[in-house]
Formats: sequence, C-alpha cells, structure tokens
Amino acid sequence: MSSSNISVIIPALNECESIGHVVASMPWAQIAECIVVDNGSSDGTDEVARSAGAKVIYAPRGYGSACKAGSQAALPTSSILVYLDGDGSDNIDDFARIVLPIEEDRADFVVGSRLRGHAQAGSMLASQIFAAYLVGFLVRVLQGIRYTDMGAFRAIRRSSFEQLSMSEMTYGWNLEMQIRAAQHELRILEIPIDYRCRIGGVSKVSGNLAESFKAAIRILGVVFRIGLSRQR
Repeated sequence: MSSSNISVIIPALNECESIGHVVASMPWAQIAECIVVDNGSSDGTDEVARSAGAKVIYAPRGYGSACKAGSQAALPTSSILVYLDGDGSDNIDDFARIVLPIEEDRADFVVGSRLRGHAQAGSMLASQIFAAYLVGFLVRVLQGIRYTDMGAFRAIRRSSFEQLSMSEMTYGWNLEMQIRAAQHELRILEIPIDYRCRIGGVSKVSGNLAESFKAAIRILGVVFRIGLSRQR
C-alpha cells in the first residue's frame, strides 16, 4: 500500500482501447490508488482496467454520477482527489503540476486548461473551444472569476470537495465544481496543460451531434442554475 494521500478517479464508458494504457501510465509511486468508475460499459472496460492495476467500481450512467461515486469510494486516508479522462487525451506528465500547488498549500483546487496549454491538432473541435470561451465569459460575469476551460484533468483538496455538495450527475459536473469552488471562495489555480487526441474510437460527446447538443444545453443550464443560486 502506498503512503501517498492521492486518489485518482477516472470515469470510463466503453474505453477498452485506451483505459489499460491510461491506468498503466499512472505515477504509481505518487498515488495511493487509481479508481476506474465503469459507467455502464459493454466492451470489457472494467476487466481491462482491473488487469492494469486499477480499483474498479460501478456507477449509474452519467459523467457526474461516475465522478461522485469515485469520490465517495476513495480511501479515507486520501486528502487529494485527482480526476482525468479515460480516453488517453490527458497527459500524465502534467500530473505533478496539477497536484503540487495543493501539496504545497498554495491552492485548494487546480484546474488544467487545455486552451492555455498545447492542444494537439484535432484533439479539440472548434465547437468545444467556442463553448469554453462562452462559458468562461458567463462564469466571469456571474461569479467574478476567470476560467478558460472546463476540462477533466483537475485536482481538489478532499476537505474542500466535501464543502461543495455536488449535485450535477451529467456532463455539467466539471463546470458545477468550478462555480461552486468560486462560491465557496476556495483558493483556485488554473494551469496550462497539454492535450492529445484520444486513443481509439470517438468521443461520446464531441463525436456525436445529438450528444453534443444535449451536453451544451446541460452545461448552460448549470451556468445559470448554479451560477445564479449564490452569487459572490
């Protein structure tokens, strides 16, 4: 058992092509556990993840549902929660930069920004970039804090996470966390990270027009429902 106080949480839905690589690439000497939350996969994602060394749990369908289940399943000794995607697009080389500000008590919540870093050609659609700018503008107007992205790769102090009372069970989870962090006046740091094309397959959201539309509606709903609920 590692003496680390970091739990890594990876939501996964039909990511059998990538999840083994993602789990194997974890900085195992620096973390206590890697939790893969199977979100209803039908392709054996859970078995691939388990074989690669992850702790596998299951959650009802929904990105936020998976993130919340992973957060609740983390070891009680873990004081930092790290989230990233299971498709191989997040660069694990950025892991230390994500968690160090919390370990050094310079931040409570660290968000990786793909737009401020280097995104590999083709890794982000124009619609994703536009959405990031639009949501960033709206959050700045409503909360007075500047975010440039709402990507998956992030870390938060567990005690801070428990203050947020997260409720969004779909793709609005990341944005809800960012808005609630501002509302609770957490020490927030956004850092540039690298971003790559996913390993195999297509995105469940950006690769599907109908899902992209539903995600956009949900995210805008979070902006106004959470953003207006407790303005700073």
